[in-house]
Parts: sequence; C-alpha cells; structure tokens
Amino acid sequence: MKQHLYRKLLILYFAIGGICFLLLSSGGSYLVEKKLEKTTGASLYRTASHIASQEEIRQAVKNPDNDQISLALNSAAAFQNADFWIMDTDGTVLINTSKNTSDSVEITVKNFRPSDYKDTDYSSGTFYGAFKETHLSTVVPVKDTDQIIGYLAIHYPMKNLYESRSNIVEVMIVIFIVIYALFFSFLLVYFFRVHKPLKEILKGALEFANGNLSYTIPVDSEDEMGYLSHSLNYMADKLNKNGEYQRQFISNVSHDFRSPLTSIKGYVEAMLDGTIPPEMQERYLKIIAFESTRLEKLTRSLLTLNELDVKKRMMHMRRFDINETIRTTAASFEGTCSERNIRLELPLAGKELFVRADMEQIQQVLYNLLDNAVKFSNDNSSITLETTVNHGKVFVSVKDHGTGIPKESLSKIWDRFYKIDASRGKDRKGTGLGLAIVKEIINAHKQNINVISTVGVGTEFIFTLEKAK
Repeated sequence: MKQHLYRKLLILYFAIGGICFLLLSSGGSYLVEKKLEKTTGASLYRTASHIASQEEIRQAVKNPDNDQISLALNSAAAFQNADFWIMDTDGTVLINTSKNTSDSVEITVKNFRPSDYKDTDYSSGTFYGAFKETHLSTVVPVKDTDQIIGYLAIHYPMKNLYESRSNIVEVMIVIFIVIYALFFSFLLVYFFRVHKPLKEILKGALEFANGNLSYTIPVDSEDEMGYLSHSLNYMADKLNKNGEYQRQFISNVSHDFRSPLTSIKGYVEAMLDGTIPPEMQERYLKIIAFESTRLEKLTRSLLTLNELDVKKRMMHMRRFDINETIRTTAASFEGTCSERNIRLELPLAGKELFVRADMEQIQQVLYNLLDNAVKFSNDNSSITLETTVNHGKVFVSVKDHGTGIPKESLSKIWDRFYKIDASRGKDRKGTGLGLAIVKEIINAHKQNINVISTVGVGTEFIFTLEKAK
C-alpha cells in the first residue's frame, strides 16, 4: 500500500487547516471590520439624531460659549469614545470635544458638503482632510423651525474599531485552533482505532492469499474491526482445517482404492502370465470379485456423500410410515442374520407411525445403521429396532449386543474414513463412510443423532424425526 490513506488524510487535514486559517485571518478580518463599521456607524447616527433634536443643541449653535452644553457634550463623547463637533452651515467648528484640540484653535472644514450625508448614515475617511487618521463620521443637521442652522458631527476613530476587530479575530482564531486540535485528536483516534487495525487486517488478508492460513490477525477490539478480524481468522482456520481434511480425505480414498486395485491387478497379471495355473484361478477370481465388490461399495458411498454436498441436501420431504420402512429394511438383512443366528426384534410404536422426512435418505440411514449393527454383533445375539414418540418427535433406536465402541473413538466415528481398529480387522469391506453419511442426512433434516456404547456390551444409535401431523 504505497499511498497510505492516513497520509492522505493528514495532507488534507493540514491543507484545509492552512486554507481555513488564511480565510479566517484575511477574509474573516475583513468581514468583521465591515460588520463593526456598519454597526458602529448606525449607532453613531442614532446617537447624533437623538442629540441634534434637543433644544440645548440648537442653543449651542446660537451660543457656542455655553459651558454647560459643552460639558454635556464632553460626557456624551467620552461615553461614545468619539469626538463631537457642532458646526455652523459654513463648516466652522463651534464646539469640539476632542482633548487633542486646543479651545483657541478654530477649525473650519474646507469643502464641507452636507449633501454627501443625505443618502447615507456615515462615511469613512479623514472628513474632508480634517483628520490625519481615518475616522468613521456621521453628520446630522440641527434645525430651528425647519431651517438648518448647523450640524452635529460625531467622529469615531477607526483605530478603535480596528482594535475591536483584532480582539474578535483573535477570539475566532483561538476557537479555530481549539477546534483544529480537537479534529487532530479525532485523526489520532482514527489512526489507532481504524487505520492501524485496517493495516493489520490487510496484512492478514495478504498472508491468507499467499497460503499462510496459520497466520492470526492481531486485532482484538470489540468494534467492527475486531469483528472483521475475528471473522477472517475464523475463515482462515476453517480453510486450513478444510485443506487438512481434503488432504486426509484424498489420502484415505487413495489408500482404500489402491489396496483392492493392487490385488486385482496382481492376480490378473499372474493369471495372464501363467503364474497361477488354471485349476487355481477360481479361488483368485473369487478374491478379485470380493475386491471389486469392495470398490463398488466405496464408490457408491463416495457418490452418496458427493450428492449430499453438491445438491445442498435438496430433499424430497413427504409423509410416510417409518414403521413400515423399518420392517422393509430389516427384511433385507434376514438372510445374513439367519446365517449367524442373529434375531431382529422390532418393538415398534403401533402398527403405523407417520413421520415427515425424505423417505429414501432415511432408508439409507436405517440400512447403514443396521449394516453396522450386523457387522459388529456376535453370533447368536439380537438386534433391536425400536420406535417411540415423545414431545411430538419420533425416536428411532438401532441397538446391538456386539463388540461396542471404545470411549475415545465415540467422537470420531462420524468422521469420513474413520475406522476403529476392531472394524479394520473384522470386516475389510467397510469403507468408513457409512456413519458419515448417516450424520450428513440427519443434520440435513435438522434432527439429532446420538450413540451410547459400552465395549463388550453393545452399541445403540438413536435419532429423531419430525412426527407428521
């Protein structure tokens, strides 16, 4: 990842910060100045209009030497932090509240044009050259019976307005810095809570893609990143186990196919080259037939498992009599059981007991369980196939009195190709797939199957089915 997302965010963060600071210090300063100028100018005009309408101001125009009026104007000027001028119609200043101006100095505003203030409340400048510094000025006429006898002018130094502007802009900059720092803390949180875990997850994904499924992503938070990390670790673990299972599966299939094929090939070649004389060929042909049957059974079991996997267990669910199915399946083993004097006992719940399931697959379950029971039963023993109903479910039991299953093997009997040592020696035709098929079918029906076994006593398989309404 050459272009890091976090680096891009940092560049964007500092770029936006710089642009915002420039806009705030220049554009913000300009806007604040204009707002203060407008607000102050309007305030000065209202003050001037109010004062000019008073009788004392009219008297001051007529008699500028009235100390009482001058004192009142000085107080108002100090309150407004401005200069108050009372002028005659020629622009001569009659009363000036400015402390920097001597009373003996007479000021006449040259080129004074009252008409300039007819359509505006205030102006900004040196007031026709009367000031060296910029002032915000407003001029209001003083009337006596609708006749203009003079003017009241208020001059507010712009340096005071600039100071107010600077104070406001400083506060705005401080607020901006605080907000900017706060967003930087959010960026740090993003780095440690999102970006860094995301890099670890990306690294893990690359490790998985390169085949290193044993790698563990070290992200263990309780948020979405942690959930994604746990999900990917779980996926990799499952893939790793599936890979091991597939390798073991292929190894088992290869072994179980290679053994009978080697025997068949060896005996056929021996007969073809005359190593086995014609009078002994019948014996070895029976061995070839035996191994062929074993291969056929193994192939059929593999096809059954493949069908369950590929078709995603698309079952034909219907209502049928499980008791009748058990009777039919048991009848197919009567010949084998008779030869070994094994009794088949069928204590079934009623003459009929209807369930809802895939009849063909349940027949496969019964056949595999009964085949196992016969295989591991002792001669002159019995096998019990029983049905019961409890809490709306049908329980089917297949119980033998044979060799039993060791305790350490009980959890492994459902694995494909798993054979306990006793089964390998007792019946070489066993594929180790029968119980795996049973488990797949019962799980596809969303039902349960359990096993109870004691070595030397026997084994009982019990599975459930949905009772038909």
